[in-house]
Amino acid sequence: MNIIFAGTPPFAATALAAIIEARHRVLLVLTQPDRPSGRGLKSQESAVKQLALEHQIPIYQPTSLKNQEAIDRLQLVNADVMVVAAYGLLLPESILRIPLLGCLNIHASLLPRWRGAAPIQRAILAGDQETGITIMQMDVGLDTGPMLMREKIQIDEKMNAQLLHDALAKIGAQLILKTLEEKPSSQHQTDEQVSYASKITKAEAKIKWTDSAITLDRLVRAFNPIPCAYTIWEGQPLKIWQASIDKRMNRAKPGTILATDELGISVMTGDGILKIQELQRAGGKRLLAPTFLMGNPMAIGTSFES
Repeated sequence: MNIIFAGTPPFAATALAAIIEARHRVLLVLTQPDRPSGRGLKSQESAVKQLALEHQIPIYQPTSLKNQEAIDRLQLVNADVMVVAAYGLLLPESILRIPLLGCLNIHASLLPRWRGAAPIQRAILAGDQETGITIMQMDVGLDTGPMLMREKIQIDEKMNAQLLHDALAKIGAQLILKTLEEKPSSQHQTDEQVSYASKITKAEAKIKWTDSAITLDRLVRAFNPIPCAYTIWEGQPLKIWQASIDKRMNRAKPGTILATDELGISVMTGDGILKIQELQRAGGKRLLAPTFLMGNPMAIGTSFES
């Protein structure tokens, strides 16, 4: 099948690699323009672009698809279908109509739940017990098109966003291949259980110790690795990479450090205790709590900023 592929991050690159390996003809790759990244702000190619370069696939990096230049460029390809995965640009109706079989989206949720930009993080934050991949026929709405295939995955209580992302990327890659081969019939989304996964902001990652331990455990997992949950200690941000719920009881003020031991740093929350297991000072390395405490002792009874 002749394919245009549109995607940017590693999630999309996993699907592109599977499509290439299955010997479909990827005639053009669309990906976001190179952007500065890292401390040196060097121009960084997307994961999808790097893979396309390896396989000598033509690359197109427009800043917008809402112009005649983009329409003309894609029409020249004469593709059967466009596969879209975490691309980052909206596809106007003029673009959606170009491929013979339209545009198929690999979406990381069980639609209609968690339409939008951050379905993986929102599912963890909400305490969902399952999520999955939906292959959707795209229309002009935000993840509103007919569903072609879905596959579920359980969200383990210790699963963070990175682990869930990696599992879903693999499922998405296999499910898009199955969709391309079987050409399944479509099923319209219902209006029931619609929810929106708005873009994650850094402000959301700040820990509010008045929240419950269950809520904060989800927060830490949902924001690992980006943007990473954090608290304030000694006037500086302190990233929390891993934590768990401590089932012991206490009635201290939220944010109070209750204990430090080989298992972590126990902190009082608005309901229950959160045990911090891996953390990182500004400019420092990620460290397990016992190693961190060797160089950064925390007095029992002191508090994090709430």
